[in-house]
Formats: sequence, structure tokens, C-alpha cells
Amino acid sequence: MGRGVFLVTGAGRGIGAATARMAAEAGYRLVLAGRDASSLAPLAARLGGPDRVWVSSCDVRSFDQVAALVDRVEEEWGSLDVVFANAGTSVVTSFTTTAGAPPAEWSDMVLTNVCGPAFTARAAMPALMRHSGHLVLTGSAAGRGVRPGNLYAATKWAVTGLAQAIRAECVGTGVRVTLVQPGLTDTGGIPASRADDPKLAPEDVARAVMYAVGQPPTVDVNEILVRPVGQDAHR
Repeated sequence: MGRGVFLVTGAGRGIGAATARMAAEAGYRLVLAGRDASSLAPLAARLGGPDRVWVSSCDVRSFDQVAALVDRVEEEWGSLDVVFANAGTSVVTSFTTTAGAPPAEWSDMVLTNVCGPAFTARAAMPALMRHSGHLVLTGSAAGRGVRPGNLYAATKWAVTGLAQAIRAECVGTGVRVTLVQPGLTDTGGIPASRADDPKLAPEDVARAVMYAVGQPPTVDVNEILVRPVGQDAHR
């Protein structure tokens, strides 16, 4: 069974919650982080008592909040072994029409999807280096190809580059860095126009995360691209 402390951002639903459940089954102690800590309480109660699971309000758009959380984890539990930088959001965008969200609403997505994992990595890296830990980032299959008018895809392109930059800087530190790139996943926020497309379950992506985390410490699974059967690779 796995041992250690596993921190998940964006743990309230979808891929984050599914990964938390599997990490608990593997024997990890869990830190579940999200903007609304009260929404995490039911999941935490199902996964274990306060000696095994605790929740924290944390907005990944704020480096100070993420850094304070990491400091608290290491101080209270003495270790930090896996950090899953999973928090993210999406809005529909267009650069040529008024369809989708207005530009005033784009900043939150960019800050969450790009600064969020960057801040999480920077805050967690000292602890991960001390414990030969593992950083996992949620990218997207959308971060590998062109999506017309799609700013979300551009943010996930940024995460692809971010993972590579972090991994290059971590050479010789003992820290492993994995980028998981899911295709269309049923997290509850899929636009109606895509509702009938093939979709992964959050558990499908969580299994990919746990596969990478479960490798021997000498093995660094750099990237995992996983799509539902039948998904168009250009979507």
C-alpha cells in the first residue's frame, strides 16, 4: 500500500475527488484543497477521520494561500510526498464573435489554469525536494492541438510547457513530474453541444494519476495522454 501525504487541489469534484478516493484506498493521508472547504467535508468524512484526511480552503490563484497550506501540511504531518495540481476551470470563448463568456470573465480561467499550477509547484517544490516527492499536473488533450477560438486550450498548452520546464529544473533533485492530459471527461460542466460525445469518467483519469504515482522511485512517467474511445483527436 502507498504511504505518505497526498495533496489534491480542486478536490471537490470530478478528477480531483476521484483521485482522492483512490489515494485513500492506497493508504495515503490526504489533504483536500478547494476554494470552498465546506464542500469538501462530505468527501473527507467518507475517506477517513481527521488523522487521515483534512480539508483546507485554498485559492490557487493566490501564491500566499498555497504556500501557507504547504507549510502547514509539512509542519503538522512531517512530510509531503505527492502534490496533484489539479484545480482548473473552463469557459467558452471566441475571438471573432460575442459567443461564450465575455472577456471580463476570462481572467479567472487564465489565473486558475496557468498561475494556479505554477504557484502550486513553486510553493510545494521545497517540500517535495526534501522528501523526493512527486508533482502531478492536470493538463488536457486540448493542450496538444489547435482549438479555434478556445482560450481554455491555450491555458492547457501553457500547462504542457510548464510541466516540461519544471521537470527540466528538477533534474538531480529526486522529484518526479508527471503531466496527465485527459480527453473529454465527464466532470459535470460539459457544454450541451458536446454532451453526446464519448467521455471519460473521472475515475479513468484518476487511475492514470495513480499509475504514475505508483511507479518505483527510479521511474518518472513524464506524460500520460488518455482519451475516451471514439473521441476525435482534433477536438
